[in-house]
Amino acid sequence: MDDHSTQSNAPQEQAEAPPFELGAQVRLKGPLRYLKTADPMPMLRPPDLVDPEELGQVVAIKARQQLAVRFRRGTFLIDVNQLSG
Repeated sequence: MDDHSTQSNAPQEQAEAPPFELGAQVRLKGPLRYLKTADPMPMLRPPDLVDPEELGQVVAIKARQQLAVRFRRGTFLIDVNQLSG
């Protein structure tokens, strides 16, 4: 007698909704150690390129809970937990 269950053991492929939508206005929650550019060949940049009170716009939703955010001095990849709406 087989003991196969009818439930799948595969992880659910239900995508988690991103906390921010494209075009949303966001700002940094606090200072970062560095900024990573959203270029095809990313580079690390100094954190003083973005002022703490500066508003940025979400221009892309990337993998691993990262967003591409356009600020006055460039577009950077930032984790969603480091942003506020």
